[in-house]
Amino acid sequence: MHWHCHDLFQRMPAGATAGGVAVVIDVLRASTTMITALASGAAAVWPVADVDEARALARRLGPRAILGGERGGVMIEGFALGNSPTEYVRDRIGGHDVVLTTTNGTAALAACAAAAETLVGAIVNRRAVAAAVRTLGAARGLHHAHLVCAGTDGSVTAEDVLAAGAILDAAAADPGAAADTLDAAAERAIAAFRQLVAAAPSLTPETTAAALVAAFRTSPGGANLVDLGMASDLPVCARLDAVPVVPRLERTTGRAVVFG
Repeated sequence: MHWHCHDLFQRMPAGATAGGVAVVIDVLRASTTMITALASGAAAVWPVADVDEARALARRLGPRAILGGERGGVMIEGFALGNSPTEYVRDRIGGHDVVLTTTNGTAALAACAAAAETLVGAIVNRRAVAAAVRTLGAARGLHHAHLVCAGTDGSVTAEDVLAAGAILDAAAADPGAAADTLDAAAERAIAAFRQLVAAAPSLTPETTAAALVAAFRTSPGGANLVDLGMASDLPVCARLDAVPVVPRLERTTGRAVVFG
């Protein structure tokens, strides 16, 4: 597999993901929220870029649809849910269609329309998404994987790069990794993740999560959440390999469902 890492708003050319497997990463918080929603029993997540489009889609889907999302980190007026993964619990969304629109993450999904397959990745499912990329690659003869970092308000953010590095680190443990190649951005991402992990006092899930949260706090996305009083979402999004669920975007419907 040839691995590429992209900064959506600054360096990714139009059509860069064409014919490959795209993994959209918006750790704080759209990716983590989509993963959590499907793990909590949502029938599907319908990511849309526009607020009015989200409302119209929810009306078409009917009473089983729930509107979720944010602008500027804050829940949209009239929506049932915001963009915190802690809101997407089974009692609230189990069996429902979640229509989700966010500032950065759903725009990143829309930008990957040329990809042959689109998955959603984060810290919480990094090992599962790395395995899914290989499975799809083998099944469909796809040789390029594109890790697309959504960023925050047009700027690359540390948490998305660290998640890309975490996915690459998991992929490197696969027996098939001997034939892999990484572009320069992917090399930087995996090095950043491994450097952060190596600096932790011990290699446990707890210390790794603490190191990730500390890095989140210094990034634009994390700082925004702290300023909004939502710092409690940071450790939720830093739970390495906590959720073995990978959302896969269906081309025919536009909805995301559980891969496999």
